[in-house]
Amino acid sequence: MSSKQHFDLVVIGGGINGSGIARDAAGRGLNVLLCEQGDLAGQTSSASTKLIHGGLRYLENYEFRLVREALKERERLLAMAPHIIWPLRFVLPHSRSQRPVWMIRAGLFLYDHLAKREKLPASGALNLSTHPAGVSLNAGFKRGFIYSDCWVQDARLVALNAQDAAERGATVVTRTRCTRAQADKDHWVVDLESDDRAASVTATGVVNASGPWVASLFNDVIERPTNNGVRLVKGSHIVVPRLFEHDDAYIFQQDDGRIVFAIPYEQDFTLVGTTDVEYDQTPGDPKASTEEIDYLCRAANGYFERQICPDDVVWTYSGVRPLYDDHSGNASTTTRDYVLDLDAGHDRPPLLSVFGGKLTTYRRLSEHALEELTPHIGQTGSAWSSDQSLPGGDIPRGDFSRYLAAQKKRYSALPASLVWRLARNYGTRMDRILGDAQRVDDLGRCFGSDLYKAEVDYLVTAEWARTSDDILWRRSKLGLRLSDAQIQAVDDYLAGHRIARLDALAAVGLGESRTGLSA
Repeated sequence: MSSKQHFDLVVIGGGINGSGIARDAAGRGLNVLLCEQGDLAGQTSSASTKLIHGGLRYLENYEFRLVREALKERERLLAMAPHIIWPLRFVLPHSRSQRPVWMIRAGLFLYDHLAKREKLPASGALNLSTHPAGVSLNAGFKRGFIYSDCWVQDARLVALNAQDAAERGATVVTRTRCTRAQADKDHWVVDLESDDRAASVTATGVVNASGPWVASLFNDVIERPTNNGVRLVKGSHIVVPRLFEHDDAYIFQQDDGRIVFAIPYEQDFTLVGTTDVEYDQTPGDPKASTEEIDYLCRAANGYFERQICPDDVVWTYSGVRPLYDDHSGNASTTTRDYVLDLDAGHDRPPLLSVFGGKLTTYRRLSEHALEELTPHIGQTGSAWSSDQSLPGGDIPRGDFSRYLAAQKKRYSALPASLVWRLARNYGTRMDRILGDAQRVDDLGRCFGSDLYKAEVDYLVTAEWARTSDDILWRRSKLGLRLSDAQIQAVDDYLAGHRIARLDALAAVGLGESRTGLSA
């Protein structure tokens, strides 16, 4: 064995699946390295519809196992992270031209009963003529249905899994590419490269959790073939000024058989999405097309009294979903289930590759991954993550409302809106940002809106944030509220921040400088 630093497991990809697997493995006592070529949740995992849900529409494709597992996980995740995940009611307006009432009732009955439901209310029928959700709708919608799922701050879910993995002993490096992974008898040799340094480590096993890059990693980095394929599907969303005044969300049936959500977003906005478009380009920088924006505007206009057009859109985002290629006829019916491909044997070290998956089932996927790997990487601890809070989620009894009331009282001299946002983003970890602050001046420089130096410094030191995009569009959505000049001020501050400049590999003591400069 080489004298290079050795890990039990190297996980390639810092999205939800990679960070979840790293967390699970570290919690079992394994020595883990998680490497991500960009920022945590820098791609697909921060570009979702931001739901923790069973997937009501998956019932039409008879994916009962996936829906049952997702519904079970919905309850677990809500208990694990009540600060970044919370219940949301969904209103389904109905007209005679859509799916028949009996089909919807049957689907909602299954949705309520496929898995044990303890925290969320059951589905039911609505009279939209009297219910507040009917006020914003076109006059033609008189009846509908309502059911429960959950909302999640998706990129924060990823960051908290990585944070927990690190606190359990994992090494996490961002902005670090895996340039080569070569099997050498009973171990892997893994080459890593960041802007300023390069490193080579060894590992007993490797996990390919690179999302949209899962197939290209086989060709360009690992050079080990696979029989499984990935189907890249782009999903785009638009954000517009708030279209309704209540806190419920909507699910809209479309003439093409798809569904589109309209969801309360960041208090002053409405999120509308998503599309399903086959994607054959490089997955790194997807953009919402004019056609997709038009489609989502039409989808909303078919239901809301207030009409929107592309000029009303204040922000768009797109993600490329790496769906397992089940050779279905179109993108909308391609399975959202996951497939774990384990390649291992007496003559080659284990390689586990992740195809597909969704936010809701990431924790169970991670358990399955470790169950597959355990026989090949030695003894590990047993499954442990189902009842363990994520960082900041250890709120007494999971009662966020009571916790928020206590925090508002504790920090009564600070704006209530700031206390609410920090509680929602950081849970019990918000005290690490606010400390003994008695006024906003104690939090340091204000960059705009309610973003202060204390929060920026915390994100840099505790959550691997390095740029304004990391802070304003992933760890938060404050980019919706800051001007271009204010965003530039955040980048200028980070450029002068020593920790922000510190190269990822140097920070964990790996590799040699490629530039001759000291970290």
